[in-house]
Parts: sequence; C-alpha cells; structure tokens
Amino acid sequence: MSVLDEIIIGVREDLDERRLPLAQIHDLVRSAPPVRDAIAALSSDGLSIIAEVKRSSPSKGALANIPDPAALAHVYQEAGASIVSVLTEKRRFGGSLDDLVAVRESISIPLLRKDFMVDEYQFYEARAYGADLVLLIVAALSSQQLRDFHALSTELGMSVLVEIHTEDELDRALEISPSLVGVNSRNLKTLDVNPQVFADLLPKVPASIFAVAESGISTRAEALFAQGYGAKALLVGEALVRGSDPALALRTLLGQG
Repeated sequence: MSVLDEIIIGVREDLDERRLPLAQIHDLVRSAPPVRDAIAALSSDGLSIIAEVKRSSPSKGALANIPDPAALAHVYQEAGASIVSVLTEKRRFGGSLDDLVAVRESISIPLLRKDFMVDEYQFYEARAYGADLVLLIVAALSSQQLRDFHALSTELGMSVLVEIHTEDELDRALEISPSLVGVNSRNLKTLDVNPQVFADLLPKVPASIFAVAESGISTRAEALFAQGYGAKALLVGEALVRGSDPALALRTLLGQG
C-alpha cells in the first residue's frame, strides 16, 4: 500500500466521524461567505505565490508549531501572497477545518482548502467553511470522480487546482478542461521529490491553463527554474514555515527579499 493509499484511508475514517446531515451542511453552504476569485488573484504580472499553512508532512514530520494560523496567513498576505492554502488533513499534516475558518476571517485574498478530496461531502464542507478553491489530486481519483468533483466544485462557485505528477495524469486532467493545473514534483506514492518533473511536465501544460509548480521549492533559484519551464505560480509551504521569518522567505521567492 502506498503512502497516498494510507492517507486516503485515514481521511475517510476522519470524515465519517465529523460528517453532518446533508441538510445541515447545505444550510451552512447557503450561509457561507461569498466566494473570492482565485483565478483573478493569480492573474498578475510575474510569479504568484500560494502560501501554505502547514504544520507537518508525511515526508518531514513536524515542521512548525503554528499556534495561530490566522496570524501566519495575515503575514503571508502582507508579504505578497496571492492565495493562502490551509492543510485540513489531520493525521499526517496536523490541520483542521478550524484552521480554515480562522484563516478565512483574517485575510481578504482567496483561500485554498488543501486536503485529499475523495468524497462529495468534502466539497460542500469546503464551501461551508469558507474555501474559495479546492484541490483535486488526479492520482487519488478515478476519471469519473475527477469529472464529477470538478463539476460540483464549479457549481458551488469554487475554483479547482487539479494536481498532476505524470504525463498520463496530465492527459486525464486535460479531459475536464481545468483552469488551473498544479505540477507536483513530489511523488505521492514514495514521497520523493524530483525537480525534473517541472522540466518534463510544465511545458506540456497548454498556455491557456494557469500552471502552478508544487513541492521542493525553497530558494529563488528553484523558483526561477520552475518559472522558466512555464510555472506562473508556486505553491509553497515548508520553506515558509520552517524559518524564523516567513515574510522574508516569501518575498525572497518573489525576488523582493
């Protein structure tokens, strides 16, 4: 069983424990704050940053304590982030929906719910708790799930970041005509990072689609490497939370440090 398979098992178990009646979650969706436009937030000259609130990871273990995710998100916004990503998976990443709510209230830029989305309920849940953008990991979903979840997210008003790791996954992603494609250099089955994935896959993302480079980026040189192959944005977490000055780390990636 791969690391991805193990994570998804835990995600389903945790979801079963917190699942609300559908009528209740639909009521929460109707009262949720208005959706913020993630595509517009990313559509600026130069490189954009999706800055992540990330306490731990399966590959590195504990990264940062982050007692106040809202304060960290505000730092990201002030330093120039275009979107804030909040990991809500509990077992491997130490996140929660409470983090999502707290961050939503502290920033004015769009919010990405970063999780392993494998159940229709999670999309209603994401919107109910303030997400403007959700992640679909092609490796974790069937082609039918990918189509259905993309359609549901769009129906709820949310943008979708479709994450791929291989050329085959890119082909599957393109079948649903995504607006955002994330190329992840981390193999979710082995957790190994290979920057060559950026060189191999980013140029194959059509120019009409906004390309995001994910994982393994901690320096300005690495940011420029990804940008050189077509990335218009970076999704960065570990490099921001592990140091003492996340604002400086973020500005350095943008070339403003």
